[in-house]
Order: sequence, then C-alpha cells, then structure tokens
Amino acid sequence: MTISKYFSRQKSSFHIYLAFNREKKRTFASQLNYRTMAGIYIHIPFCAKRCLYCDFFSNTDMKFKEPYIDAAIREMELRQEYIGGEPLDTIYFGGGTPSQLQQADFERIFEAADRLFGTSSCTEITLEANPDDMTPEYVASLRNLPFNRISMGVQSFKEKDLRFLNRRHDREQALRAVGLCKENGIQNISIDLIYGLPGQTLEEWQENLDDAIRLEIPHISAYHLIYEEGTALYKLMEAGKATPIEEDLSVTLFSTLINRLTEAGYLHYEISNFGRPGYFSRHNSSYWTDTKYIGIGPSAHSYNGESRQWNISSPLLTRDQGRHSRYRDRRIGHQHKIQRLHHHRTTHNVGNPDS
Repeated sequence: MTISKYFSRQKSSFHIYLAFNREKKRTFASQLNYRTMAGIYIHIPFCAKRCLYCDFFSNTDMKFKEPYIDAAIREMELRQEYIGGEPLDTIYFGGGTPSQLQQADFERIFEAADRLFGTSSCTEITLEANPDDMTPEYVASLRNLPFNRISMGVQSFKEKDLRFLNRRHDREQALRAVGLCKENGIQNISIDLIYGLPGQTLEEWQENLDDAIRLEIPHISAYHLIYEEGTALYKLMEAGKATPIEEDLSVTLFSTLINRLTEAGYLHYEISNFGRPGYFSRHNSSYWTDTKYIGIGPSAHSYNGESRQWNISSPLLTRDQGRHSRYRDRRIGHQHKIQRLHHHRTTHNVGNPDS
C-alpha cells in the first residue's frame, strides 16, 4: 500500500503519533537513504470485485484491460520528460488489484518503462497483490518479471472480518500466498492489515498481529478502518447496520499495534508502516524526501520538484488513450518545500540529506 493511500484511511488516532518516543524513530534517516533518483507509480484499477470500504478508483470490467494498458503506455510516452531525465530507483504497481494482470501485460508495461525512463537502476519494484491471485502458477510467473517486492492485501486473518470487508480470499489463502512467495525466492514481502472493524475486540486484534508476526515477513502496514462517503461501508453506517468503534478502543488498538510489532523487532518508521532494518519501503518513503515521482493512470499523483499534479479519477482516461490533459495542479513554493522537509526531518529525527 502506498503512502498516499494512508491519507485516505488513517484519520483516527493520528494525534497519538506525535507522542511516540523518538528513540524508536531515530534510524529513519539511515533507512531512507536520501537520493536524487526518481520513482514511478502505475495505477492498475482492475478488481474482481470491490471491497466494502474502498473509495479508490477501480473498475471490475476486465474488457477495458487492453485499452487501459495502451493508455498507460501512451501517458508514459507523453510525460517522458516529467522527471527531468533522472534515473528510476523505484517502480510501484498499485491499484485496484495489479495482480489481475498477467505476465504478458506486465511485460508490455516494463518494456515501455525501460524504453522511456530506463529501469536498470531500479532497486525496488513492488507489486500490490491479492492473496487469492497468488496461485502457484501465478507466483512462478513473477520469477520471469523484475518484481522484487510484494505488497499483499491480507487485511485480516479472521474469516468473519474478511467476509464483512467483502474480501475474495480466506485465511488459508493468505497464509499460503506468503509461503508461495518465499518458495519462489521473493523474500521482500509486506502485508496490509486493517483494524478498528465494527465489533472488533482487543484480543482479536492481538491474534491478528501474532499471526502476522509468525509469518516472519520483513514489513507490515496497518490501517485504521474509516467510513468514506460513497462507499458501501458508509451506507451501512447510515442505515445503522455498521457502527464505528469507540475512540478509546481505537487508541488502544493503535497502541497495541505499535507495542507488539516493536517488541517483535519491527521499526515504526511511518505512522502506518513497520519494517525490519533494510526493508523500509523505498518508494513510499520517497514521498517524504522531495524526490520526484510520476504517477500513471487515473487518480495517480505526480511531483516534479516544483509542483504536484494528479490525474482525475475517471474512466475517460482509459478511452482517451493516455491524453491525460485533465489533471489538477498545485504549485509548491520554495518556502513551503523547506517547511515541509523541516517538519519531516523533525518528526522522524532526520538530519542533513547530504550527510
């Protein structure tokens, strides 16, 4: 899960973050490894079905897959100069559900990315995936592609949670998917978890965390469930069929998350992200360090060092064959950049980027 997605989910309990012991975050600077290399985010909007809580741009009609890939490649061609020729350090396929694409689809996209931006310098290439897509055949096919990091939307190991969230997989599929990745040589694995579900208890959340820790994976992201207007979850709340948990329990779940994962050896390097040393998400972390990045596809965000742009969330972008002229732009002044970086370095004990 990318850091931009955090902002749309993690509203509850943010205030507690500033109270953390800074000793827990002092390694953030060395883990980030400041650099001038750029990143690219490629939005793959296709989903087999929509989750209860999701308000991200997505499409369940796979007949648009081929024209969408054509459009994404065309957008890369039109925006080739956006990052000023800087070499790529990271590529992130987010969604949606990128694991709905097959090997041939990824090969087309990688060929275009290499031709237009150059990918030989990439150190991290992430695929977001759903556990039920990770069959033995599918995971084996990933060995033919340059992915070296998998971010898996597990969300919970509890069957009742998965049913409530309208997830496609079950507990066993999640556990098996992680095992298949390891068997195929993919060790850089992250999973997403969601907490704060209606009726969730502290004991259930602790059991979820214990299950995640037993997987012995190097990265875990955990997000508090929120009720986004327009989602199926929001409509359930309006109808009185789903009730947000109390704030006191929300804070307790968040504190338990921090304490349990830090005790297990994970470093809490962002509010929702925990990683073992050397396994922080380079792509997500670059959003905080004034690194240029380009976002491809509907709703994707970009930053060229001076201003931020984001594509509109519309299926018209698919039909326009990459003519993403309709985007929003926010100019960033020099003073604002300095203040933003200063806030980031202060919050995370990050020193001089040249050190």
